Amino acid sequence: MKYIKFFEEVGITDIASVGGKNASLGEMIQNLSSKGVRVPSGFAIVADAYRAILKHNNLDSEINRLLLTINHKDVDSLAEAGHEIRSLIRLAKIPNDIVSEIHDAYKKIEERYGVHCDVAVRSSATAEDLPEASFAGQQETYLNIRGESELLRVCADCYASLFTNRAISYRAGNGFDHMAVALSIGVQKMVRSDKASSGVIFTLDTESGFKDVVFVTSSYGLGENVVKGAVNPDEFFVHKPTLRNNFKSLLKKRLGTKLIKMTYTQDKRSTTINVDVPRLDRMRFSITDNDVLDLARQALIIEDHYSNNKGQWCPMDIEWAKDGIDGKLYIVQARPETVHSLKQHQTVLEEFVINKDEASKQKVLATGKSVGRKISTGKARVIDSPHQMNTVQKGEIIVTEMTDPDWEPVMRVAAGIVTNRGGRTCHAAIVSREIGIPAIVGTNDATLKIKTGQEITMDCSSGEVGVIYSGSIPFELKKMDVSNLKKPKTAIMMNVGNPDESFNLTKLPNDGVGLARLEFIINNSIQIHPMALVHPEKVLDHDDQQAIEDLTIEYQDKKLFFVDKLAQEAGTIAAAFFPRPVIIRMSDFKSNEYRKLVGGRAFEPKEENPMLGFRGASRYYHEKYREAFELECMAMKKIREEMGLVNVKLMLPFVRTVSEAQGVFAEMAKHGLERGKNGLEVYMMCEIPSNVLLIDQFSKLFDGFSIGSNDLTQMTLAVDRDSELVASIFDERNEAVKIMLQMAIEGAKRNGKKIGICGQAPSDYPELAKFLVDLGIDSISLNPDAVLKEIILLGK
Repeated sequence: MKYIKFFEEVGITDIASVGGKNASLGEMIQNLSSKGVRVPSGFAIVADAYRAILKHNNLDSEINRLLLTINHKDVDSLAEAGHEIRSLIRLAKIPNDIVSEIHDAYKKIEERYGVHCDVAVRSSATAEDLPEASFAGQQETYLNIRGESELLRVCADCYASLFTNRAISYRAGNGFDHMAVALSIGVQKMVRSDKASSGVIFTLDTESGFKDVVFVTSSYGLGENVVKGAVNPDEFFVHKPTLRNNFKSLLKKRLGTKLIKMTYTQDKRSTTINVDVPRLDRMRFSITDNDVLDLARQALIIEDHYSNNKGQWCPMDIEWAKDGIDGKLYIVQARPETVHSLKQHQTVLEEFVINKDEASKQKVLATGKSVGRKISTGKARVIDSPHQMNTVQKGEIIVTEMTDPDWEPVMRVAAGIVTNRGGRTCHAAIVSREIGIPAIVGTNDATLKIKTGQEITMDCSSGEVGVIYSGSIPFELKKMDVSNLKKPKTAIMMNVGNPDESFNLTKLPNDGVGLARLEFIINNSIQIHPMALVHPEKVLDHDDQQAIEDLTIEYQDKKLFFVDKLAQEAGTIAAAFFPRPVIIRMSDFKSNEYRKLVGGRAFEPKEENPMLGFRGASRYYHEKYREAFELECMAMKKIREEMGLVNVKLMLPFVRTVSEAQGVFAEMAKHGLERGKNGLEVYMMCEIPSNVLLIDQFSKLFDGFSIGSNDLTQMTLAVDRDSELVASIFDERNEAVKIMLQMAIEGAKRNGKKIGICGQAPSDYPELAKFLVDLGIDSISLNPDAVLKEIILLGK
């Protein structure tokens, strides 16, 4: 046929004929189906059909004339011309030979999949899905189309969508000739995700550009809500290197609100409608862990194929759908990612830093998911309807319900975007990244909290969570060229507590993680006292009972919630720095801190001085905490054995005596964590004078030490570091403390053991860092903001 090509007949070299989307579908069907990538079949109406329609109806000159009337800075003139062009194309007659070929191709689809087969009709432009421009969401998609007459109607709409306002603006902004771009149409077997789930995949972290993860988003129903940003989807990260070795390397998971889902109306199947998602379904993930791993494997196969064809890494932007009838997961689109792939060789690090003192004085108006790691200030422009888009002034921050790609023309003049709904993979987020403005999506209520004309600051600099403050807060843009940094002999590691920051932190020169605290994860991500999950019947507070039930709704065995969550979050840090070493310190909450967790009051004593009380290693073998320590061990075993992150080393805090260390080792062995097994190394915090004085004996049990300068200073000088009254005495540079540090380093060296420091002191006092280096310390683990400064100092 002249105007029809079935997907099995086309490949990536046919973009000029069938457009980027259809070429990619054919490429995957031809080359990747045998490797496990599932793509629904269909056919492409080639771009020559579009050209033939324009010629048959004498539309080229009229469209050109209307395009010349557009002032691209004037939203109204763009809208007026775009409307006229679309009307002309919709009313154009499709030549009989094209209609006949569409008829024959649709009949073949019906023969393959059944009479009255439902299809998805997707636009596929000849200048889209290019490495330098995604054209994300510029043309329309029509779902669940049945019958030839309906198919021909939406084909006309598809052709007209080549001249949506957003598409005209996007081409103009990226230097593409409007008339040089043609449109092919893809007609694809419909996946019944209305009965299941759908979403988007990126084969990198969309915010940091970290390349070793697959990022999956998912929500119930048809995929348009995720793509357009109408829902806050579930989010999942999978680690590529360990997935390639067949480990179950699912990292952190984030539950989205998923308030609505798109499905079909009962009376007319070709029409879609949004319905509310029941509360219990909203509180559950929309796909299983096995589904996520299946999608990640398919995404890796696709990325590898495109990367091999290009001869360099080619991260991908993929749309997927789960069929609620056959239960299978299908890939329905795949295109190259267009933001971070172009930045992969940059050597200048940029960091936006907000003035924290000024920020603390301002009211937090709303929070959401950050897109881009920038800070922006400006006057807010709250928009309730797309008809108000022409009110946006240059430099304003748009605040709206959701940012549809139709808004792309005004996004180019805005200083930032804030939305109530949407996730980090919606079209608006993609376009925001492309044009270089920050966005905060999924705030739920920003349009209610912010007023037009109000001066606001949007802060996306910290990664996961974006914050909108009232007022204009000063900030600084720091730039550092890391291409010529001289690496010091001493290993420079980082203290990392927040898994959400870990992907971005890998950009800093480093030798791994010297301290990853489990307390941060337990407090922020788990929130429940582990013993409350072991013995929920002992939690008598009604509010705590309800909170436990809500947080663990997907788990019959509540203990597994703690194990899975701890493994996923701590595993995220380990995956970010893989294969470099990551030292994870087992929990070191004090009793007063544990009491603040959900259910904590039922299990924690009230101590006069928690700093010197029931903390660290003394808990692990004690009857009041032993069962909770088992959960920590199960999580660490899962990280190393199920997730394949064998770069994880474990560290025990606040070990008072040698016999206490032996007791903890016995508990760990009960739960499959034996020092030396599968290469497991166990370190000890050196933070109590007894650790220094008995370092020869401790060296027989441990693989290495990490000096905790905060506690060691506290114990050496008998200063409670929580007390303001004696705070002035607390100083790691005190001569007694320095003697302790020297004894610890010399003792470790004497016994052939590694020793580093993970306390705050080297970050605060460069002269102390130099003192430690001169003593021969093996590594210094710093807060991230001190890493570059320390490398420059020690590299001289």
